[in-house]
Parts: sequence; structure tokens; C-alpha cells
Amino acid sequence: MSRGPFRAAQKFVRDAFHAPKTRVYSVVQGLIWALIGFSILWIVVDALLPSDHGFRPVLQVVDSIILVIFGAEWILRVGSYRPPSTQVFRLPPLSRLRVIGWSRVRFALRPMQLIDLAAVLAVFPGLRGLRALRLLRLLRTAPAFRYANPFTALISAAESNGLLFTFAFSVLGVETILGGITLWLVEGPANPDLNIGDGLWWALVTITTVGYGDISPATGLGRVVGGFLMVGGMFTLAFFAGIIGQSLVTALLKIREEQFRMSEYANHIVVCGWDATTHLLLDAIRIELDLDETRVVLFDTHDRPANLPPDFLWVQGDPTKQSELDKVRMTAASAVIVTGERTARPQESDAKTILTVFTIRSYLDHHADAVKHRREQLYIVAEILDRENVDHARTAGANEVVETRRLGSSMLAHATRFHGAADVMSKVLLAGAHNIYIGRLPENVDIYHDVLRNIGPNNPGVLCMGLRLADGEDLINPPKKTPVPAGASLIYLAESPVLPAPRDT
Repeated sequence: MSRGPFRAAQKFVRDAFHAPKTRVYSVVQGLIWALIGFSILWIVVDALLPSDHGFRPVLQVVDSIILVIFGAEWILRVGSYRPPSTQVFRLPPLSRLRVIGWSRVRFALRPMQLIDLAAVLAVFPGLRGLRALRLLRLLRTAPAFRYANPFTALISAAESNGLLFTFAFSVLGVETILGGITLWLVEGPANPDLNIGDGLWWALVTITTVGYGDISPATGLGRVVGGFLMVGGMFTLAFFAGIIGQSLVTALLKIREEQFRMSEYANHIVVCGWDATTHLLLDAIRIELDLDETRVVLFDTHDRPANLPPDFLWVQGDPTKQSELDKVRMTAASAVIVTGERTARPQESDAKTILTVFTIRSYLDHHADAVKHRREQLYIVAEILDRENVDHARTAGANEVVETRRLGSSMLAHATRFHGAADVMSKVLLAGAHNIYIGRLPENVDIYHDVLRNIGPNNPGVLCMGLRLADGEDLINPPKKTPVPAGASLIYLAESPVLPAPRDT
């Protein structure tokens, strides 16, 4: 007999359960989802019907057929599993059989496979309540989560620490068996009704500190055994707590990161970078913005700092990687601030800033469909520490570059010659006092003199300082006869904005 058809059938079954990119896999999973949804509906109908309803026997027969289908699907899934090692090594027939058999046993003992097996066991009348586990299968396989499935994350964390869990359950099993058998041997003569099953049940209840009290030792030696199990139970529970705390906390943090990515946040501001001086930026942002209306998200590779105020959101990730920018919904943000890392050398800090800006622009180019309906382009403000890198940052895609070190140095030097000038500039630059704003000009102005005549007298406390042209060029204190081209904005000094910003509609 030719092995061709047999191998073709093997490949077909393997693709149907273990090759997500194949069409047969998509078809099989679609049928499974439909069958699970139908079976859940069937369970609801079964629960609503009276116990003596004539349609109930039909429900039970259909439910049994569904369970048989699920059982066959589970057997085919486990039986068609091929361990990766067989694709790498040429093994002798017996060794290959051993490797495949042991690997399939371990595959069947994975958490999700055990859950599916438990759902199939509902075919027994006493275990009909396990039918509800089918819903968990639907939640973990259906594309209900756009970016990451939290159920998969939890299961992956458990599987990656399988050795630790195996060791912990082994300790629990050994303690239960030794304690149960010891109690049965010690208490047997004094309590003839006590059997070995009762002893094992008592040991498990004692170790887990549940203490139902249905069985208790009557002899002094039995109480000594119970005391040892109580103390051992405390250590066992602490052991389990440590394993769960170490293996699942990372998965839970990843799920928390998905909260922002899967949210409907838009028009928010993303701050890329964090160091010991970032709190100064946050203080200025709090003055400039209403944080109840405009959410601010800090994005960096560290864990959330303990001193970060709760009104600022934190997402852990690397802003220099395109694959991470989804976490902060970059396509829906209104602006990005890329801060310099002051603990690093200026060239290194600026290199990271420029790479971040370039990555964001490249990311937006790759998501052109998501940003084509934006009212305006994402605005990126970059902090540069070395003035030689200003042009590089603009070339990378920064709309505005702030040379923080150069500005500070210039103010210090200027103050030595014109005393008080630095104080004046500080009041102008710092939020909360008079500040520089850029506003949209009325349409009926032709020359700068019209601006001075119309804006100043009609808005007390406003000092016109110049024009910002559409191409980004600034004309500070231009002559009164300077023409005002289309798209120009007014640069003015005031305590608060009096003209709508150019981006407002």
C-alpha cells in the first residue's frame, strides 16, 4: 500500500489543527467557533426549560453529539501534534516513537488542553456543569482582542513556568500522600471507620489551611502529624504564592498595557522619555493644559515611576521601535514631545531623540490609511542638547526643535550684559504669567500695520510681536508696511490666548 495518501491525510489533519496560516485551519476553527456558540445557546435553552419538558431528551441527545465532536476534535488535535525536535533530527524509529509519544502527552497536559478535555468530560451526567468551559475556548481563540489576548498571555506565563508549577504540585502531592497515609496508619486502630481516602482528604484540607473539620485526629500522635502538616502547609502556600507572583505579574502588566492601546483615547499628547528632570516638564504641562480634557501619556522603557502623579498615564515600551508605537495609539495622538536624556552624553541623547522622531514618522507612513483622515499632521516637538543636531532632528521629521541647553546658556550670557533680561525672558517663557502665543489672523488684513491697528486696540493687554509665515519662518517686529501673506499667523504676548490657534477650526 502506498504511503502517499496516508501522509497526505496526516498533513491535512496537522494543518487543520496546527497551521494557522492555512485555509483548512481557518475553516476548521470557524466551524469550531460556530459549534461552541451553538452549544452555549443550547445550554441556555436547556437551563430555561422545565425538567419535565418533552423537548429535554432531544436537547440531551444533541448535547451528547456535540460533546462527541469536541472529543474527536481534541483527540485529533493531540494526536496530530508533531514535536519540533522531529523536524530537526533524524531519529531511529523507536526513538522517534518515544519522542513523539512523550511530546504528545506533555502537549495534552498543557493548561488549555486540560480545559478543553474537562469540557469534553461533561458527557458524564455528574459533570454536566463543565459544559460552560466551552465558552472559555471561544474567548481564547476568537479574534475578540485586536492586539493581544489576555487569556493567551496568562496561559503563556503559566506554560513558561511549567517546571516551577510541576515542582510545586509535586511537593503538594507528596505532602498529601505522606500525611494521609500516616494518619490512616496512626488513627486506624482508634477509628475503624477511617479509610485511606479519608486520610488523603484530611491531609489536603489541612495543608491548604481550609480546615472543614469533618475529619480530625483523635490520638496524640495523630495531632502531631496534623501539626507538621499545618506548618508544612504554610510553607507550601508561600511557595505557590511566590511562583504565581513571579510568573503571572509580567503577564498582568502586559494586559494592563493593552488597556490604553484598546481604548478610544484620541487627541492625546505623548511624551517619549523619562529622567529625573521630567517632572519639570510635567509641571509646565499641567499649567498649560486641562488634563481632564487632554490626556498626557508618558512612554518609556522603564516601569512606572513611583513619583509620577496619577493624572498622567504611563505606558511601558520602546519609542524607537515601530512595533511598540501601537501601545500609545500614535495614529490618534495630537502631538508628541521627545525629551532628551540628560544622564547620557549629549550626542548619545540626541541620537536617541532623532531615532525616535524618525521612527514615529516612519510608523505614520506605514499606517497611511489610519492617518489619511486626520485634520492635520501629527506635531512633533523634539528636545536637542547639542546644536549640531538641530538640522538632523528637523530632517528626521520634527516640526519644532527646542535647544534647551543653548537657550539656557544664551540667557545666562545675556544677563551679564543686560541685567534683568533673563528674568524678563523667564516670565515670558514660563507658563502661568505673560506668554508667547500664536493665533490665527482675521482675513481682512493686508499689511502688518492693519494687524497693529485692529488686534492691539481691540484686545487690551496684547502685545503684537510679529508674524509666523505658513512655511514656518518667523518675522519678529517687521516693518508696518510688511505684507501679510495667506496662511500667516500672529505672534503676540499676552496673559492668556485671545486668538484661536492656527490648528483650531
